[in-house]
Amino acid sequence: MPKGCLVITVSGLAGSGTTTLCRNLAKHYGFKHIYAGLIFRQMAKEMGMTLEEFQKYVELHPEIDREIDRRQIEAAKECNVVIEGRLAGWMVKNADLKIWLDAPIMERAKRVAKREGISVEEAFVKIAEREKQNRKRYLNLYGIDIEDKSIYDLIINTAHWGPDGVFAIVKAAIDHLSPSGDAGEDEKEKEVG
Repeated sequence: MPKGCLVITVSGLAGSGTTTLCRNLAKHYGFKHIYAGLIFRQMAKEMGMTLEEFQKYVELHPEIDREIDRRQIEAAKECNVVIEGRLAGWMVKNADLKIWLDAPIMERAKRVAKREGISVEEAFVKIAEREKQNRKRYLNLYGIDIEDKSIYDLIINTAHWGPDGVFAIVKAAIDHLSPSGDAGEDEKEKEVG
């Protein structure tokens, strides 16, 4: 692992494996895990709302999104953190490594169904509706299109690998991360020098 202070963001849609990866990274490297989804869920619970009800409430109260995002940006000032959130890669502009996890919606629906003890069909509908609402909200609030993956350093389709395989890919990326952030420049210096 590169020496110094690392800030890694992990983003992805529901059921893509972001929490599993972040927990594995935190355990292996001793990173602090900042989880925007947990903050969101806790706020829903505090207000006595289901996740779906809170999702609709947040659409009318953008200050909630801004508070979650502020906490992510603040956390990025720490060393050796992994920040998990759909917009983490967008919010933490100076992250050393920005990761997007993806999987086909049916695969993600199966995972969510298993996790939440609901049918795959119900999970599919919930995910599709939530993603539609989130995309609209992020566009309106920040001008961010969640489907734009151009800011990410590493994009992994988690349908192809289990949690251990995804972790191995990300571990390799972290362990070989260029300290300057531009591996091409390091290579040029080696060639010239």
